[in-house]
Amino acid sequence: MTSTDVRNEAEDSGPSGYAAARLRLLQEGARSGPPRRSALSELTDEWLSGLFTAGTEGLRGVSLVAVGGYGRGELSPRSDLDLLLLHDGADNAAVAALADRIWYPVWDLGLALDHSVRTPGEARRTAGEDLKVQLGLLDARHLAGDLGLTASLRTAVLADWRNQAPRRLPELQELCAERAARQGELQYLLEPDLKEARGGLRDATALRAVAASWLADAPREGLDDARRRLLDVRDALHLATGRATDRLALQEQDQVAAELGLLDADTLLRQVYEAARVISYASDVTWREVGRVLRSRSVRPRLRAMLGGGKQTAERSPLAEGVVEQDGEVVLARAARPDRDPVLPLRAAAAAAQAGLPLSLHAVRRLAGSVRPLPTPWPAEARQELVTLLGSGRPTVEVWEALEAEGLITRLLPDWERVRCRPQRNAVHVWTVDRHLIETAVRASEYTRRVSRPDLLLVAALLHDIGKGWPGDHSVAGEIIVKDVAARIGFDRADVTVLSTLVRHHLLLVETATRRDLDDPATVRAVADAVGSQSTLYLLHALTEADALATGPAAWSSWRGSLVADLVKRVAAVLAGEEPDEPEAAAPTAEQERLAIEAVATGSPVLALRAQTEPPAGEQPPGGPEPLGVELLIAVPDQAGVLPAVAGVLAMHRLTVRTAELRSLDLPDGVDGAVLLLDWRVAAEYGSLPQAARLRADLVRALDGSLDIAGRLAERDAAYPRRRGWVAPPPRVTVHPAASRLATVIEVRAQDAPGLLFRIGRALEDADVRVRSAHASTLGANAVDAFYVTGAEGKPLPAAEADAVARKLEEMLRG
Repeated sequence: MTSTDVRNEAEDSGPSGYAAARLRLLQEGARSGPPRRSALSELTDEWLSGLFTAGTEGLRGVSLVAVGGYGRGELSPRSDLDLLLLHDGADNAAVAALADRIWYPVWDLGLALDHSVRTPGEARRTAGEDLKVQLGLLDARHLAGDLGLTASLRTAVLADWRNQAPRRLPELQELCAERAARQGELQYLLEPDLKEARGGLRDATALRAVAASWLADAPREGLDDARRRLLDVRDALHLATGRATDRLALQEQDQVAAELGLLDADTLLRQVYEAARVISYASDVTWREVGRVLRSRSVRPRLRAMLGGGKQTAERSPLAEGVVEQDGEVVLARAARPDRDPVLPLRAAAAAAQAGLPLSLHAVRRLAGSVRPLPTPWPAEARQELVTLLGSGRPTVEVWEALEAEGLITRLLPDWERVRCRPQRNAVHVWTVDRHLIETAVRASEYTRRVSRPDLLLVAALLHDIGKGWPGDHSVAGEIIVKDVAARIGFDRADVTVLSTLVRHHLLLVETATRRDLDDPATVRAVADAVGSQSTLYLLHALTEADALATGPAAWSSWRGSLVADLVKRVAAVLAGEEPDEPEAAAPTAEQERLAIEAVATGSPVLALRAQTEPPAGEQPPGGPEPLGVELLIAVPDQAGVLPAVAGVLAMHRLTVRTAELRSLDLPDGVDGAVLLLDWRVAAEYGSLPQAARLRADLVRALDGSLDIAGRLAERDAAYPRRRGWVAPPPRVTVHPAASRLATVIEVRAQDAPGLLFRIGRALEDADVRVRSAHASTLGANAVDAFYVTGAEGKPLPAAEADAVARKLEEMLRG
């Protein structure tokens, strides 16, 4: 069916004909994107024009006007119809009757309608008071009636906008900033709002408004295509959900990707991010130009008056060879020759970041269009300028984005293309892979005084996740890539080895510290063997902190920091030539001994809670000590089922277990009985800690079987919110035979849930193994727990038995 056929059907059959023609148009597989939006607008124009004409017999001085997105001819399947019934005020009653004849058929079809009835004077006054109305009228388009009335309003509105631009553009900029703060940045969100988030369709509309003011204009290259891509995604979202929504929810991304013919949801998000990045960068450049123009307008009249007239030339201050500052931006010097100076892009970028100034759009485009490629390996100056850029702190981000907008980053680092705009489907990460790498470099710039080779720290920060663009373990892939990139940049063989070690093991410290027993010599020796030297160890420590802080607030804490610092101290001692001490059973403290004696005397568990607030690495965090958690000491007469009972009670009271150590305690002479001592670190999920007396009472009931922990946790698990259409990855249980000489290490990776440790503890009890210690770690929704287990005689499990325990544990978790 052609567009003409569709329009004829709509005209012949009234509202029902329009509805049928609209449905047929939306179901056409051959037409999508701009052609479908245009056809839907034309079809709606014909229908509304027919409604208008049927109700205006004998009525003059009235017109029907499309505004906003409909005015631009960009109707998505579930878009609102933004309409203005414009009249000259001669016959208000007749105009009201006409409005009813138009609005009610629209509502009857279930279409969303944003409508108003105004005279030209009223429309202009409302626009002067309401910026959103003003923006809608800038896209006014005549549909039917008095064309002269519509044209007159359009001319007046545009004139008003241009005359009032010095006052209204700052208002528009503030509105955009408030919306960005509220909705976030489209190019980094896992469930973005395509319209409201920064870099979305609202910002694209704002750029059109700035251009209409004639004060400034957005960089046009790629902007229309970016806007079209976001509109295409919104169309597919409307068709997939059947709703007027702009929120690209996780459970709908695969269906939207399929609607657009894309490979998968990641490909969809990457396209959305790329489009948003173009619009965001264009917004930054445009608002900077608006500010420059407005400042110039306010200053120049005074300067001309003071200097007696005459044209003034903007002052240029040198920053580096071929690079100057002019009017608050970094531009190329008049004598600069990009075609003969391949280091100029990095030199200009480093100078801009050091000065805390933006690179001008004209300068970046000139560099992109004429600069020569760097030789391989890079000259020393290029490498130094890259390090200077990375070490400049927060200004690095804006400068890097300017280079990337014009394709200069992928020319310098071709491997960057695979991580550019790549989403990270992990709630812990707040950035795409490429932005996370830059954020890590920004964080690492704060630690350059702590290490002997700041250049290696900064480059490792930039490249530590470069392997995420390749299949398999990103640390292994990254090690291979970094060897090539570092050699190309011009580092010598020894430095390349250090960089590849940092990238290969950038997760080693935090994973070991939170998931392994630091008192086990095998743990410390394994890290020392992997790192190789103290200087590399300290670089890795700084990289670990920078990486975690750049990931998001859930990835780092004083507790993690203290564990990593403790591990680094122990490994540094080994690398200095000391041998790690074999762990010995520590003599019980007075408090532990008191609790043990009381447990034997009463025949029931006793416990004590104590807050831990020591800062990590000997440094006081801002605002005072941050709690590392709470030490929970429990003494229990030796019996079966202690681990699941304690874990279950803590889960019932919403306490998160961070570490758990269990051991038998030797009692003083004259005291008969065997006691288990549990020394655990816990933290409240939210709210305050429960009273020790309540914990003890529930623990007593759990051990004697009168408290149904499994039932209580199952009730809470059933009430847990779950994403519609989302399935958690299956759990995985692995044995690490070389991780300890004293015990068998079994690692569990699973979806975090209330009572997970209780279920694991019960399964280990059923397998007749003893848990010596446990190390719990949670990142977002993922739990990674390591258990040091032994047989009844206190020795590591034979390999076959360990594998059997791991298989049974995994089967239990899958079931």
